[in-house]
Parts: sequence; structure tokens; C-alpha cells
Amino acid sequence: MQGLVLQLTRFGFLLLLWLFVYAVIRTIRADIATAGGSRIIRRDRRARGDHAKGSARYLVVTHGALANTRITLGAQPVLMGRAADSTLVLTDDYASERHARLSRRGDDWYVEDLGSTNGTYLDRAKVTTAVRVPINTPIRIGKTVIELRP
Repeated sequence: MQGLVLQLTRFGFLLLLWLFVYAVIRTIRADIATAGGSRIIRRDRRARGDHAKGSARYLVVTHGALANTRITLGAQPVLMGRAADSTLVLTDDYASERHARLSRRGDDWYVEDLGSTNGTYLDRAKVTTAVRVPINTPIRIGKTVIELRP
């Protein structure tokens, strides 16, 4: 009888351990999802209305450690990540060394994820291929949010 009680105690302890691990993973996922400032992005989009038309001249960091940083766009692609040789060096723990690239094709700008760990998001959609970026549409890389501006 003691063997059965010991086995049930072990099984109960193992079950509690797995529930704890599940709760920790769920909490971390929720923190990462809200850390990108998705609430702030939705509020800004409602206040701003529809996308403005015209050609983008600047890349502006709207949220994150580099907020209010402005880069003048030219013909060269903009590399974003934690690497020191990136055009926009992100001091963000959720950004990869080479996270994303913003490149010009004609009058339009396209963003593409460079195989990052946490992904790149255009508005609220995950970027899997090169995607055209409308002006004033938020691009989220970790906790950093950037936009193209005329």
C-alpha cells in the first residue's frame, strides 16, 4: 500500500510541475505579445485615420528605446538589427543581429524579415516575404516601432 501512495505522490508532484511550466510559458508569451506596444499602435492608427499618400522620405522610430529617431531615406536599403554595422542599430533584446531590411523598389518601400527569432510585423501581420509598406503604417521589431513618413 505504501508503494501505491508513493507513486501517486510522485505523479501528483510531476503534474504540478508541468502545470507550473505551462503557466510560466503562457505568461512569457503574453508579455512578449504586449511588449511590442500593440495597444499604442492601435490607438495611434485610430487617431491618424487612413494612410497618407505620397513618397516616403523619412524612417521614424515612434516607440522604443530610439523613439523620435529620424533617418533620411535614399536609394540604399535600410538594414535594421542589433549588429553594429546596421543602418538602424536597435538596442532591443527582442531584435536579432540582422533582423529586417527595408528596400526601395521604384517609388515603393518593401520590408522583409531576415530570419529573425521573434519576427517582424507590418501593422499587426507577421512579415514572411517582402511586403510593400504604406506610409504611416507601423513596422514592429521587438519593442521598437518604426514608420515611413513623407
